[in-house]
Amino acid sequence: MQRRAFLASSAALGASLLAGCKREEKSTLHISRGRKIHIKLATSWPANFPIMGEGVEEFAKRVAEATNNEVQIKVFAKNLLVPALGVFDACSAGQIDAFHSGPYYWKGKNAAFSLFGGFPFGFTSTEMNAWMMYGGGLDIWRKLYAKYNLYPLLGGNTGVQMGGWFRKEIKSFSDLKGLKMRIPGLGGEVMAKLGINPVLLPAGEIYTALDRGTIDATEWVGPALDIKMGFYKVAKYYYSGFHEPGSVLELTFNKKFWDFLPQDIQTIIISLANEMNAKMIYNFQDKNAKALQQLKKFGVELKEWPQEIVEAAKKALMTVIQEQSNKSQDFKEVWQQIEPYWMQNRAWTSLGTKNYLEMRDG
Repeated sequence: MQRRAFLASSAALGASLLAGCKREEKSTLHISRGRKIHIKLATSWPANFPIMGEGVEEFAKRVAEATNNEVQIKVFAKNLLVPALGVFDACSAGQIDAFHSGPYYWKGKNAAFSLFGGFPFGFTSTEMNAWMMYGGGLDIWRKLYAKYNLYPLLGGNTGVQMGGWFRKEIKSFSDLKGLKMRIPGLGGEVMAKLGINPVLLPAGEIYTALDRGTIDATEWVGPALDIKMGFYKVAKYYYSGFHEPGSVLELTFNKKFWDFLPQDIQTIIISLANEMNAKMIYNFQDKNAKALQQLKKFGVELKEWPQEIVEAAKKALMTVIQEQSNKSQDFKEVWQQIEPYWMQNRAWTSLGTKNYLEMRDG
């Protein structure tokens, strides 16, 4: 496909689908008259990981096709180049050119980063994409990541996530006390206020920890990925979620590397990242619906949180927001931008989508 034709068609495709770092002198970026660009992209996911990993591999192939193989993206699964949770630092240092992961993993770097991944009772996937693309979210995200020499693009969204797998049933608020649960981001902060001990573990370590009782519970994503992880074999109770209603995945570049790229290549990458962002949420919807039926056959008990826990979690969220705002000016500024947009969209989503679902399912 000729590049001009691709740019025109990809702009239309993006509209219909969706209605950065220090580089050493020995950079792997080679731009010449024969222009060949090689990009090393590391992920936080195991090799051949469904949906997220597959989405990145498809993205790499699409970029090669759209550039007549001038741009070659080599995707490295976790631990092949750097550890799963080491991609942020490796990209910042210029050891890799890009990575695919989730921004809430980096809240230890800057508390504000957790907000870009989503937050409890927060944006749905549609609302999150709207905030990022039309509400100023991408601009402030890129401003903060630039301090770490990074340039983020939207790289997918999981949609609403399940609340987690528990080895015992949660009947009351007191049942949470002292439980060790794998849960990242602001969701982990909120659960800590409810008495849970949050633990951060990469994907490959979660099942073993749950099986051995090192942790008592884990959230992961949703039926499609959770069934692949085999959690139903060691934990019987599966709870609906409020902690990650629309979790963002990121496709982030070393900023200096990104700035080296020709503008037409940047445009193609952005367009195909937007395509991946849209297709991934559709893929999650399709696969989750199918996997849920399988889980029911395995005898998994689907549960909703007791209302007292939901109400306590809402109060805990606002406490966490205030605490983090007091500690971090960046967090405070991002939240001040999010909050009015959140309120505005809640009104419309409740009037439109929520009422429709109640009519359809009631």
